[in-house]
Amino acid sequence: QVQLTESGGGLVQVGGSLRLSCVASGGTFSRFGMNWFRQIPGKRREFVASINSGGGSTLLADSVKGGFTISRDSDDADNTVVLQMTSLNPADTAVYYCSGDGLWGQGAQVTVYT
Repeated sequence: QVQLTESGGGLVQVGGSLRLSCVASGGTFSRFGMNWFRQIPGKRREFVASINSGGGSTLLADSVKGGFTISRDSDDADNTVVLQMTSLNPADTAVYYCSGDGLWGQGAQVTVYT
């Protein structure tokens, strides 16, 4: 059974950058699109970004355009999806989840401080 694991979260100062990775184990997600969502405690989980199976088409939420990019890892495109986050601000503080084919990872905490 495929499992998704996020990594790369942490503390970062306003204006800084973080790179989140989502790695599939027990299988591959090369045949389906992948997504990133985020959730602030007490709020609904919101869409952040998606990428298609081939990696040639991406979609970003308006709130992160210009600062975030989603891609399939150049060295491991079949098993790793990356969310590169730049120009971070406190509003980006949340738990970030990757998902695909109905599966979800456990989440990675991102905290942006002033």
